[in-house]
Amino acid sequence: MTKEELLTKKVSAISLGCDKNRVDLENMLGKIKHFGFEITEEIEDANIIIVNTCAFIQPAVKEGIDNILLALKQKKNACEKVIVCGCIVERYENEISKEIPEVDAYVKVSENSKIVEKILELYEVDAKIKETSARVLTTAPHIAYLKIADGCDNCCSYCTIPRIRGRYKSTPIDDLVKEAKNLAEQGVKELIVVAQDTTRYGTDIYDKPMLVPLLEKLCQIKEIKWIRLHYLYPEMVNVELLNFIVNQPKICDYIDIPLQHIDEKILKSMNRRNNEEQARELVKMIKENYPQITVRTTFIVGYPGESKKQFKKLVQFLKDNNLENVGFFPYYKEEKTKAYFLKKQNTNYKKLLRLKKIQKVQYQIANNINSSRVGEEIMVLVDKFDNQTGYYICHDEANSPNIDFEILLDGNSDVVCGNFYKVKLVDYQNQTFIGEVL
Repeated sequence: MTKEELLTKKVSAISLGCDKNRVDLENMLGKIKHFGFEITEEIEDANIIIVNTCAFIQPAVKEGIDNILLALKQKKNACEKVIVCGCIVERYENEISKEIPEVDAYVKVSENSKIVEKILELYEVDAKIKETSARVLTTAPHIAYLKIADGCDNCCSYCTIPRIRGRYKSTPIDDLVKEAKNLAEQGVKELIVVAQDTTRYGTDIYDKPMLVPLLEKLCQIKEIKWIRLHYLYPEMVNVELLNFIVNQPKICDYIDIPLQHIDEKILKSMNRRNNEEQARELVKMIKENYPQITVRTTFIVGYPGESKKQFKKLVQFLKDNNLENVGFFPYYKEEKTKAYFLKKQNTNYKKLLRLKKIQKVQYQIANNINSSRVGEEIMVLVDKFDNQTGYYICHDEANSPNIDFEILLDGNSDVVCGNFYKVKLVDYQNQTFIGEVL
């Protein structure tokens, strides 16, 4: 087959897992498009399907396998090659390659940059490849994730990421600024800064935390209007960072701090770097001194040994602190983690029961907070038009897109997707705001 014949093939991709994994796929698609392939959103039309998988927890592994099988079914249609990459390959390559030999290629995370070479090998085509740093965005065109580091050094007892992704590796500031400028040229207006541990950025290559210096440079990019921070580990959230957030107009008054639990013994068993007192003091300090900042966090329920009393302590913490945006996960017993070997594992029934209870509590807290916002005048970024409901879907500084609460505008509103508008919140119902353009 010649290169020209190969380039008649269409490529499609299935993106699974976290936003960091999404960035990996976007970089791969950038290389594929730069080489000359046509990329299609419809897997039914594709000759080559890439499944980018997650393996953080068992439900993600199942989702990955289900999508691999879905891709393989397309071989009855136009599909000729199925390529699987991402965390499942890193974690279970030997097992999955034996269980699903029909996959044409398994690509490790460390081999992502060689995706075009892998396709050439499958079709036995010899061709030169020019390097590129371009990305094909799979988000709304005005939003992009900026992954500033890979891997993790925290070694939390329940987490598989260090084994899958390796040690913490920061990307140099100059490279990130260049990438951000390229994204801005593509029309991106909001950057969501991500890493497994964003606050630790730079400690491995600059010998000190460099998140604020990085953000200072990103704020100088004229086209970028909002910069949002995800995954700020609590022990490194300090006054310098918080002051920078509230004093820099481009940084959203929003921080994602995964606390995971509040009980001292549970946090110690989780191998978290902060203790109960520090976590409580951090939340109190933010609430009292930086009330304009919206706090998002996540908690794990049903961790091994979590007693009824410890669970109630977590519930009471939520009631006492009125956290705006909170996510919960039941504990998953993951192989080769420290927590896997702990005694007193809670039953699935107990974990799911506690999950349901704590979600109900947070639902009421969020309802109270969000209902009190009705009447506010805020700036929103319009993300998309929903043909099914007839509404425009938007988000504001206090709500991260595709994660937190949405703001709906009537379909007859005079707005354009990707633009900012000032709106008044006129109602809140079914975990959704209703807004009117001013």
